[in-house]
Amino acid sequence: MDSGDSGTHISLLGRLRHDPTNRAAWDVFVEQYGSKIYDWCRCWKLQEADAQDVTQNVLLKLAQKMKEFDYDPSRSFRAWLKTLTHHACSDFAQATSRPGRGSGDSDVRNLIASVEARADLVQRLEEQFDRELLDVAVSRVRLRVAPNTWQAFQLTAIEGLSGAEAAEKIPMAVAQVFVAKRRVQKAIQEELAKLDGPIGE
Repeated sequence: MDSGDSGTHISLLGRLRHDPTNRAAWDVFVEQYGSKIYDWCRCWKLQEADAQDVTQNVLLKLAQKMKEFDYDPSRSFRAWLKTLTHHACSDFAQATSRPGRGSGDSDVRNLIASVEARADLVQRLEEQFDRELLDVAVSRVRLRVAPNTWQAFQLTAIEGLSGAEAAEKIPMAVAQVFVAKRRVQKAIQEELAKLDGPIGE
C-alpha cells in the first residue's frame, strides 16, 4: 500500500498505520468507528452516559494500541483490527475493575468481559471496515476505467437497469454492457483483495 496515495485512495487504517499523527484521518476514524462502538453499547443495554464513556475509552485504547502495537506484516488489516479491538477491550476491562469505581460500572464491566459482546463489537467494526474498503476500491476502479464502462456498471449493478435499458442510455451494445459490468466487478474484487491484504504492503 502506498503511503503517498491521497486520502481517498488508501484505506483509513492504512493511513493511520503509515502516519499515526494524521489528525484528519483520526477525526474520520473517531466519527466512523466511534458511532459503531456507541451503537454496540446501546444495543447491549448500557445507559447513555455509560455508552458515551465506553465509546470514548475504547476509542482511546484503540488509538494507543494502533500507535504502539507490534503487528505482523504478513497479516491483513482485518486481522490487525480484530487484534487491536481485543487488546483495547482487555485494557479497558482492567481499568474498570479497579477499586473505587461507581456503582453503575458493573454493567460496563459485564459488557467488556462478555465474550459474546466482544465478538459482536469486532463484527460491527469489521462491517464498517468493509464499507470503507468498498468505497476506496470503487473510487480507485472508477478512475481507471473508461467512462462508458463505468456507466454500464453503474446502471446495471447499482441502479438495477436491465442490459437493454443500460445499452440504450449509454449507448452501447447489450453484450458490451455485460462485459463492462463484469470487468468492473472483477477489478473491484481485485482492489478489495489488495486493500485487505498484508499490512506491510
